[in-house]
Amino acid sequence: MDIEVGGFLGFIVLVLDIWAIISIVKSAASTGAKVLWVILILLLPIVGLIIWWFAGPKGD
Repeated sequence: MDIEVGGFLGFIVLVLDIWAIISIVKSAASTGAKVLWVILILLLPIVGLIIWWFAGPKGD
């Protein structure tokens, strides 16, 4: 049972990370900022996602 829940939660984190990376790439931030945000999310998937949610580049 634990493996099923962990797998599902891992999948949710993966989907949210992909969504965040797409949002970062589409943002108006500088290239350097985009690269740093993507690296942060790839290295720290959950913590990076939370930090990006509050402090990351916003907009189209």
